[in-house]
Amino acid sequence: MKKPQFDEFEIKMLRTLQDNGRIAVTDLAQSVGLSATPCTRRFEELQESGAIKSFAAVIDRRSIGLMVEVFIQVRLNTHSDDSPERFIAEIQRLDEVSSCWTMTGTHDFLLHVMVPDVDDLNAFVMHKLMRLKGVRDVHTQLVLQNIKGPGKIPLDHLKK
Repeated sequence: MKKPQFDEFEIKMLRTLQDNGRIAVTDLAQSVGLSATPCTRRFEELQESGAIKSFAAVIDRRSIGLMVEVFIQVRLNTHSDDSPERFIAEIQRLDEVSSCWTMTGTHDFLLHVMVPDVDDLNAFVMHKLMRLKGVRDVHTQLVLQNIKGPGKIPLDHLKK
């Protein structure tokens, strides 16, 4: 796969936007060393190319009462039927799951889950997750402290 090409201005724009997605285009232009018109054009091109997917607020989970954060590894019974697709469709509907990845190794999926308390975690695992058709077993890991995140996309490789 061919590595995408970004110039120094576009890389600076991506860095700035990861730190502050609400920055005005005029301020963005000034911070990267462009005038407003070329900055706006580049910004629109970054959006159209898919390099910028969307803009969203980063919400502190604790401030809204989500005190328990866990990663849950899930293994399915089989992959020979439509179990993976059915599992993915069900996970999309579960509000407690903020992210889901397919994985290599002993488990098939990794879920990032947030709930208000341990009782809610128990209810989620026992009454929602374990009852999904095709789920063989789950392994839950409680997050004690988030050291870094939510993550920013690394950009240093674009300079090479």
